[in-house]
Amino acid sequence: MHSTTKELEQGLDFVRRSPSDDGVLELIVRRPAVGAREVLGEGELDVKLGLVGDTWHRRSSPRSADGSPHPEMQLNVMNARMVALVAGEKERWPLAGDQLFVDLDLSLANLPAGTRLALGTAVIEVTPLPHTGCQKFVSRFGLDAMQFVNSPLGRELCLRGINAKVVQPGTVRVGDRLRKL
Repeated sequence: MHSTTKELEQGLDFVRRSPSDDGVLELIVRRPAVGAREVLGEGELDVKLGLVGDTWHRRSSPRSADGSPHPEMQLNVMNARMVALVAGEKERWPLAGDQLFVDLDLSLANLPAGTRLALGTAVIEVTPLPHTGCQKFVSRFGLDAMQFVNSPLGRELCLRGINAKVVQPGTVRVGDRLRKL
């Protein structure tokens, strides 16, 4: 069952009430192979590898001139309230394909590109590339969900999430506080 646009609109106030400065890391998901997901209680963030054990560093990107992994798409971060709205049960959150799910306002106004976030002993930086819904998102959560997150309001609020890169390596754990620097 996929959420309808009306259901997503009704849940938007809950998403908008996400904390703006001091959030929580709700879920860490590593992608060890295409289509595979590992839910972690703890992860290592590395400047070159992103989330250690994730396949980001082996994935080609059409946004890179040479097709190599795009350095500004190292981490995908999604609002935990939004993923709960589109996916429902927490067991379905990893289907979104993001690595970090946080209870934090990810909007452009709150986290413009260049914003640094302390998370565990690591620091990540929001990058300017938009994170948008795709065909995989449609197949998992429905066309209404993809159109909702990619709408002008959805893009302004970064409902599909944000891209980030690691600027200080460190350990992150579910339950860690996430704060703007």
